[in-house]
Amino acid sequence: MKNLFEATGDVVSSIGTEQFCKSLTDTLQLVCPFDYCVVFGYYGNARPLDLFDTFPSGKRQTFVENYQEGPYLLDPFFLACTKPLPSGLYRLKDIAPDRFYQGEYFRNYYVQTGLAEEIGFFVNLDDGVSIVVSMMRATKAFSAKDYRDLKQFLPIVKAATEKNWPNLSARFEGNHDADDQDSGSLRLDRAFLKFGEGVLTPREREVIEYTLKGHSADAIGRILDIAAGTVRIHRRNIYSKLRISSQGELFSMFINTLAIDRKAAVN
Repeated sequence: MKNLFEATGDVVSSIGTEQFCKSLTDTLQLVCPFDYCVVFGYYGNARPLDLFDTFPSGKRQTFVENYQEGPYLLDPFFLACTKPLPSGLYRLKDIAPDRFYQGEYFRNYYVQTGLAEEIGFFVNLDDGVSIVVSMMRATKAFSAKDYRDLKQFLPIVKAATEKNWPNLSARFEGNHDADDQDSGSLRLDRAFLKFGEGVLTPREREVIEYTLKGHSADAIGRILDIAAGTVRIHRRNIYSKLRISSQGELFSMFINTLAIDRKAAVN
């Protein structure tokens, strides 16, 4: 079995080859064991690229294919890349909204993954792409020591990732800088704009957006500079206008809107 120094050498020598991601994943396993790894490329609001993953076929449908069809728009890792966060190592729980684990993205999608915790290296490339090397555990969370050990490896992950994908933006559908991304990409602002079009007010659509992302009424109030009670009133009005009675139904309607929008864009 290779030691960490030998494995790190393999990472460096594999830059620019098809073996890079596997070498990187194998090396990270020596730093801190985990169950699954996925490397996603994010570019603006475009559909993420699955650059590498270690999921068995039965789980890949949930973790990758279903995720790419729309739920990624509510993923805290994706949303962090749209800011973007500085390159670094981040726990999902540290960048998620205050009510993420009670929100419908978590309860209707993320819970299907069966994960105990997810932690990721974020690397921002010069061409506007963000790479997230996400490590996942199914049964127990990463310890403080695990986090410290992984964080010490950040300079290697960052430098190697930057060298391996110098022009990744060219692989994304559509053009991030263009006004129209109908060639298969979904724009987050357009998705929420179209949801409830002709029925909901712009403010109500803003409340939906932050609700589905996992923000509490208090947090939404601070973001929109309105009272938390006003947020709750907006939610009641939204449910009434859409003829629904729960946040679960709201999430399902939004995902269905994404699916319809994507089909229309592809056709």
